[in-house]
Amino acid sequence: MLAREVIIRPIITEKSMRLNEMDNKVTFEVAQGTNKTQIAMAIEEIYGIKPLKVNVSNNHPKKRRVGRYVGVRNRVRKAIVKLPAGTDIALFEEI
Repeated sequence: MLAREVIIRPIITEKSMRLNEMDNKVTFEVAQGTNKTQIAMAIEEIYGIKPLKVNVSNNHPKKRRVGRYVGVRNRVRKAIVKLPAGTDIALFEEI
C-alpha cells in the first residue's frame, strides 16, 4: 500500500486541535485494515517526521434518522500520532 493510500485525511475537530496544542498529537483518518507500523511508515514518508507513538481506534457505523428515513454513517478508522517535541505538521496552509 502506498503512503497516500494509508493516510486518507487529517481529522480537524475541537478535540483534535486541543490534542495538537497540548500533547503534540495529530489525528488522521486512515484506511481500513492498516496497522500501526504501516501508519508510522506512511507518516515518516509523507511528512519526514518519525512518530513516537501511534494509537488506532475503529469507530463503528451509527444509525441516524432524518424524519422518517433511517440511514447509517460510515465507519471510520482513526489514528492518533504522537510527534517528537519541537516538530509540527502544518494542517493548514498559510496564505
